[in-house]
Amino acid sequence: MSATSGTSGTTVTTVTEKTDAPVEAVAVQLHGVHKWYGAHRVLDGIDLTVAPGEVTAILGPSGSGKSTLLRAINHLEKPDIGYVTLGGEPIGVRRVSGRLKELSERAILVQRRRIGFVFQNFNLFPHLTALENVAAAPVATGRLTTPAAGELALSLLDRVGLADKAGAYPRQLSGGQQQRIAIARALALRPGVILFDEPTSALDPELVGEVLAVIKDLATSGTTLVVVTHEIGFAREVADRVVFLDAGRIVEQGPPAEVLDNPRNARTRDFLSKVL
Repeated sequence: MSATSGTSGTTVTTVTEKTDAPVEAVAVQLHGVHKWYGAHRVLDGIDLTVAPGEVTAILGPSGSGKSTLLRAINHLEKPDIGYVTLGGEPIGVRRVSGRLKELSERAILVQRRRIGFVFQNFNLFPHLTALENVAAAPVATGRLTTPAAGELALSLLDRVGLADKAGAYPRQLSGGQQQRIAIARALALRPGVILFDEPTSALDPELVGEVLAVIKDLATSGTTLVVVTHEIGFAREVADRVVFLDAGRIVEQGPPAEVLDNPRNARTRDFLSKVL
Protein backbone atom coordinates (compact mmCIF):
# COMPACT_ATOMS: atom_id res chain seq x y z
CA MET A 1 0.00 0.00 0.00
CA SER A 2 1.35 3.44 -0.85
CA ALA A 3 0.17 7.02 -0.31
CA THR A 4 0.46 9.75 -2.93
CA SER A 5 -0.57 13.38 -2.91
CA GLY A 6 -3.64 14.20 -5.01
CA THR A 7 -4.13 17.37 -7.04
CA SER A 8 -6.31 18.89 -4.33
CA GLY A 9 -3.69 18.32 -1.66
CA THR A 10 -5.52 15.35 -0.17
CA THR A 11 -3.77 12.02 0.29
CA VAL A 12 -4.82 9.30 -2.11
CA THR A 13 -4.15 5.75 -0.99
CA THR A 14 -3.35 3.25 -3.70
CA VAL A 15 -3.63 -0.44 -2.90
CA THR A 16 -1.55 -2.85 -4.93
CA GLU A 17 -1.91 -6.60 -4.52
CA LYS A 18 1.03 -8.93 -3.98
CA THR A 19 1.74 -10.51 -7.33
CA ASP A 20 3.70 -13.33 -5.75
CA ALA A 21 0.85 -14.46 -3.48
CA PRO A 22 -0.14 -18.08 -4.14
CA VAL A 23 -3.24 -18.67 -6.24
CA GLU A 24 -5.83 -20.87 -4.58
CA ALA A 25 -6.80 -23.63 -7.00
CA VAL A 26 -10.53 -24.31 -7.01
CA ALA A 27 -12.83 -27.18 -7.87
CA VAL A 28 -15.09 -26.97 -10.91
CA GLN A 29 -18.36 -28.90 -10.91
CA LEU A 30 -21.02 -29.27 -13.57
CA HIS A 31 -24.35 -30.42 -12.18
CA GLY A 32 -26.69 -32.03 -14.73
CA VAL A 33 -25.92 -29.46 -17.43
CA HIS A 34 -28.08 -29.50 -20.56
CA LYS A 35 -27.84 -27.07 -23.47
CA TRP A 36 -29.95 -26.82 -26.61
CA TYR A 37 -29.44 -24.80 -29.80
CA GLY A 38 -32.96 -24.83 -31.11
CA ALA A 39 -33.99 -28.48 -31.35
CA HIS A 40 -30.40 -29.70 -31.21
CA ARG A 41 -29.21 -30.83 -27.79
CA VAL A 42 -25.52 -29.92 -27.51
CA LEU A 43 -24.97 -30.95 -23.88
CA ASP A 44 -26.96 -33.87 -22.54
CA GLY A 45 -26.86 -34.02 -18.74
CA ILE A 46 -23.19 -33.36 -18.03
CA ASP A 47 -22.03 -34.22 -14.52
CA LEU A 48 -18.34 -33.50 -14.08
CA THR A 49 -16.05 -32.66 -11.17
CA VAL A 50 -12.58 -31.23 -11.70
CA ALA A 51 -10.60 -31.33 -8.45
CA PRO A 52 -8.54 -28.34 -7.27
CA GLY A 53 -5.19 -28.29 -9.05
CA GLU A 54 -6.21 -31.02 -11.49
CA VAL A 55 -5.43 -30.91 -15.21
CA THR A 56 -8.38 -32.26 -17.19
CA ALA A 57 -8.19 -32.82 -20.95
CA ILE A 58 -11.47 -32.89 -22.87
CA LEU A 59 -11.37 -34.97 -26.07
CA GLY A 60 -14.00 -35.81 -28.62
CA PRO A 61 -15.02 -35.48 -32.27
CA SER A 62 -16.07 -32.23 -33.88
CA GLY A 63 -19.57 -31.25 -32.76
CA SER A 64 -19.46 -33.32 -29.58
CA GLY A 65 -20.07 -30.29 -27.34
CA LYS A 66 -16.52 -29.73 -26.08
CA SER A 67 -16.38 -25.97 -26.60
CA THR A 68 -19.94 -25.50 -25.34
CA LEU A 69 -19.04 -27.39 -22.16
CA LEU A 70 -16.06 -25.09 -21.65
CA ARG A 71 -18.11 -21.95 -22.26
CA ALA A 72 -20.78 -23.17 -19.85
CA ILE A 73 -18.21 -23.20 -17.06
CA ASN A 74 -17.81 -19.42 -17.13
CA HIS A 75 -21.41 -18.80 -18.23
CA LEU A 76 -20.57 -17.59 -21.73
CA GLU A 77 -23.16 -20.25 -22.56
CA LYS A 78 -26.09 -20.33 -20.15
CA PRO A 79 -27.18 -23.91 -19.31
CA ASP A 80 -30.83 -24.55 -20.10
CA ILE A 81 -30.95 -27.09 -17.28
CA GLY A 82 -28.42 -27.54 -14.50
CA TYR A 83 -25.68 -25.26 -13.23
CA VAL A 84 -21.96 -24.93 -12.65
CA THR A 85 -20.10 -24.22 -9.41
CA LEU A 86 -16.62 -22.87 -8.89
CA GLY A 87 -15.20 -23.55 -5.47
CA GLY A 88 -18.76 -24.40 -4.38
CA GLU A 89 -20.19 -21.08 -5.61
CA PRO A 90 -22.80 -21.21 -8.41
CA ILE A 91 -21.65 -19.35 -11.53
CA GLY A 92 -24.14 -17.05 -13.22
CA VAL A 93 -27.05 -17.96 -10.97
CA ARG A 94 -28.20 -17.96 -7.36
CA ARG A 95 -30.82 -19.95 -5.52
CA VAL A 96 -34.04 -18.12 -4.67
CA SER A 97 -36.80 -20.13 -3.00
CA GLY A 98 -35.39 -23.36 -4.36
CA ARG A 99 -35.08 -22.08 -7.94
CA LEU A 100 -32.10 -20.80 -9.91
CA LYS A 101 -32.23 -17.14 -10.79
CA GLU A 102 -29.91 -15.50 -13.32
CA LEU A 103 -27.49 -12.97 -11.89
CA SER A 104 -27.00 -9.55 -13.41
CA GLU A 105 -24.39 -9.30 -16.16
CA ARG A 106 -22.28 -7.14 -13.85
CA ALA A 107 -22.31 -9.81 -11.13
CA ILE A 108 -21.41 -12.49 -13.69
CA LEU A 109 -18.49 -10.40 -14.93
CA VAL A 110 -17.17 -10.21 -11.37
CA GLN A 111 -17.39 -14.01 -11.08
CA ARG A 112 -15.56 -14.45 -14.38
CA ARG A 113 -12.50 -12.75 -12.92
CA ARG A 114 -11.83 -16.06 -11.15
CA ILE A 115 -11.81 -17.94 -14.46
CA GLY A 116 -9.15 -17.46 -17.12
CA PHE A 117 -10.12 -18.31 -20.71
CA VAL A 118 -7.74 -18.89 -23.62
CA PHE A 119 -9.54 -18.97 -26.98
CA GLN A 120 -8.66 -20.72 -30.22
CA ASN A 121 -8.03 -17.49 -32.11
CA PHE A 122 -6.18 -15.49 -29.45
CA ASN A 123 -8.73 -12.60 -29.23
CA LEU A 124 -6.03 -10.01 -28.48
CA PHE A 125 -6.85 -6.31 -28.83
CA PRO A 126 -5.16 -5.37 -32.13
CA HIS A 127 -4.62 -1.71 -31.12
CA LEU A 128 -2.78 -2.60 -27.90
CA THR A 129 0.78 -3.80 -27.46
CA ALA A 130 1.54 -7.17 -25.90
CA LEU A 131 2.18 -5.53 -22.54
CA GLU A 132 -1.01 -3.45 -22.76
CA ASN A 133 -3.08 -6.52 -23.66
CA VAL A 134 -1.87 -8.31 -20.54
CA ALA A 135 -2.17 -5.27 -18.25
CA ALA A 136 -5.65 -4.21 -19.40
CA ALA A 137 -7.81 -6.43 -17.18
CA PRO A 138 -6.09 -5.74 -13.82
CA VAL A 139 -6.46 -1.99 -14.50
CA ALA A 140 -10.06 -2.22 -15.78
CA THR A 141 -11.16 -4.20 -12.73
CA GLY A 142 -9.42 -1.82 -10.33
CA ARG A 143 -7.15 -4.52 -8.94
CA LEU A 144 -3.93 -2.73 -9.84
CA THR A 145 -2.73 0.73 -10.74
CA THR A 146 -1.44 1.21 -14.27
CA PRO A 147 2.25 1.11 -13.21
CA ALA A 148 1.71 -2.00 -11.06
CA ALA A 149 -0.24 -3.71 -13.84
CA GLY A 150 2.61 -2.93 -16.23
CA GLU A 151 5.10 -4.57 -13.86
CA LEU A 152 2.87 -7.63 -13.53
CA ALA A 153 2.37 -7.82 -17.30
CA LEU A 154 6.11 -7.71 -17.92
CA SER A 155 6.70 -10.52 -15.41
CA LEU A 156 3.99 -12.63 -17.06
CA LEU A 157 5.40 -11.98 -20.52
CA ASP A 158 8.74 -13.11 -19.18
CA ARG A 159 7.08 -16.25 -17.82
CA VAL A 160 5.83 -17.16 -21.31
CA GLY A 161 9.18 -16.24 -22.90
CA LEU A 162 8.08 -12.99 -24.54
CA ALA A 163 9.42 -10.16 -22.39
CA ASP A 164 11.32 -8.89 -25.44
CA LYS A 165 8.00 -8.50 -27.32
CA ALA A 166 6.34 -6.24 -24.73
CA GLY A 167 6.08 -3.32 -27.16
CA ALA A 168 4.97 -5.35 -30.18
CA TYR A 169 1.44 -5.30 -31.59
CA PRO A 170 -0.41 -8.55 -32.38
CA ARG A 171 0.03 -8.07 -36.15
CA GLN A 172 3.80 -8.11 -35.63
CA LEU A 173 3.76 -11.49 -33.87
CA SER A 174 3.44 -15.10 -34.97
CA GLY A 175 0.38 -17.12 -34.03
CA GLY A 176 2.33 -18.97 -31.37
CA GLN A 177 3.53 -15.72 -29.84
CA GLN A 178 0.00 -14.30 -29.85
CA GLN A 179 -1.33 -17.38 -28.09
CA ARG A 180 1.39 -17.19 -25.45
CA ILE A 181 0.42 -13.55 -24.84
CA ALA A 182 -3.21 -14.67 -24.54
CA ILE A 183 -2.11 -17.13 -21.85
CA ALA A 184 -0.23 -14.36 -20.03
CA ARG A 185 -3.38 -12.23 -20.22
CA ALA A 186 -5.45 -15.05 -18.73
CA LEU A 187 -3.00 -15.24 -15.83
CA ALA A 188 -3.13 -11.51 -15.11
CA LEU A 189 -6.21 -11.72 -12.86
CA ARG A 190 -4.70 -14.66 -10.96
CA PRO A 191 -7.63 -17.02 -11.69
CA GLY A 192 -8.28 -20.19 -9.75
CA VAL A 193 -9.04 -22.08 -12.96
CA ILE A 194 -7.96 -21.57 -16.57
CA LEU A 195 -9.98 -22.88 -19.52
CA PHE A 196 -8.27 -23.60 -22.86
CA ASP A 197 -10.43 -24.02 -25.97
CA GLU A 198 -8.24 -25.92 -28.46
CA PRO A 199 -5.36 -23.48 -27.89
CA THR A 200 -3.22 -24.88 -30.73
CA SER A 201 -5.85 -25.49 -33.41
CA ALA A 202 -5.23 -22.17 -35.19
CA LEU A 203 -1.44 -22.59 -35.23
CA ASP A 204 0.94 -23.83 -37.88
CA PRO A 205 2.37 -27.22 -36.81
CA GLU A 206 5.82 -25.82 -36.07
CA LEU A 207 4.35 -23.34 -33.57
CA VAL A 208 2.31 -25.84 -31.54
CA GLY A 209 5.20 -26.93 -29.33
CA GLU A 210 5.95 -23.47 -27.94
CA VAL A 211 2.35 -23.05 -26.74
CA LEU A 212 2.10 -26.55 -25.29
CA ALA A 213 5.36 -25.95 -23.39
CA VAL A 214 3.79 -22.96 -21.62
CA ILE A 215 0.68 -24.96 -20.71
CA LYS A 216 2.86 -27.81 -19.42
CA ASP A 217 4.64 -25.32 -17.18
CA LEU A 218 1.28 -24.09 -15.87
CA ALA A 219 0.26 -27.68 -15.16
CA THR A 220 3.02 -27.88 -12.55
CA SER A 221 1.94 -24.66 -10.80
CA GLY A 222 -1.16 -26.05 -9.06
CA THR A 223 -3.68 -24.02 -11.04
CA THR A 224 -6.77 -25.95 -12.09
CA LEU A 225 -6.71 -26.41 -15.88
CA VAL A 226 -9.46 -27.64 -18.21
CA VAL A 227 -8.13 -28.09 -21.73
CA VAL A 228 -10.18 -28.93 -24.82
CA THR A 229 -7.59 -30.34 -27.18
CA HIS A 230 -6.93 -32.63 -30.12
CA GLU A 231 -3.30 -33.10 -29.06
CA ILE A 232 -3.40 -36.68 -27.80
CA GLY A 233 0.29 -36.75 -26.88
CA PHE A 234 -0.14 -33.63 -24.76
CA ALA A 235 -3.16 -35.14 -22.98
CA ARG A 236 -1.21 -38.31 -22.27
CA GLU A 237 1.78 -36.44 -20.86
CA VAL A 238 0.18 -33.63 -18.87
CA ALA A 239 -3.42 -34.46 -17.95
CA ASP A 240 -4.40 -36.02 -14.65
CA ARG A 241 -7.66 -37.09 -16.23
CA VAL A 242 -9.02 -37.45 -19.74
CA VAL A 243 -12.72 -36.95 -20.47
CA PHE A 244 -14.09 -38.23 -23.77
CA LEU A 245 -17.20 -36.45 -24.99
CA ASP A 246 -19.54 -37.64 -27.76
CA ALA A 247 -22.95 -36.25 -28.78
CA GLY A 248 -23.01 -34.04 -25.70
CA ARG A 249 -22.43 -36.86 -23.24
CA ILE A 250 -19.44 -37.99 -21.25
CA VAL A 251 -18.80 -41.43 -22.71
CA GLU A 252 -15.65 -42.24 -20.76
CA GLN A 253 -13.28 -40.62 -18.29
CA GLY A 254 -10.27 -41.63 -16.24
CA PRO A 255 -6.46 -41.45 -16.10
CA PRO A 256 -4.79 -41.02 -19.51
CA ALA A 257 -3.28 -44.51 -19.38
CA GLU A 258 -6.75 -46.02 -19.05
CA VAL A 259 -8.72 -43.89 -21.50
CA LEU A 260 -6.05 -43.54 -24.19
CA ASP A 261 -4.36 -46.93 -23.98
CA ASN A 262 -7.20 -49.13 -22.75
CA PRO A 263 -10.52 -47.47 -23.67
CA ARG A 264 -13.56 -49.43 -22.52
CA ASN A 265 -16.13 -47.72 -24.73
CA ALA A 266 -16.43 -48.65 -28.40
CA ARG A 267 -16.97 -45.02 -29.42
CA THR A 268 -13.75 -43.98 -27.66
CA ARG A 269 -11.84 -46.82 -29.34
CA ASP A 270 -13.19 -45.82 -32.75
CA PHE A 271 -12.23 -42.17 -32.26
CA LEU A 272 -8.72 -42.94 -31.03
CA SER A 273 -8.10 -45.38 -33.89
CA LYS A 274 -8.58 -42.48 -36.30
CA VAL A 275 -6.42 -39.90 -34.51
CA LEU A 276 -3.53 -41.92 -33.12
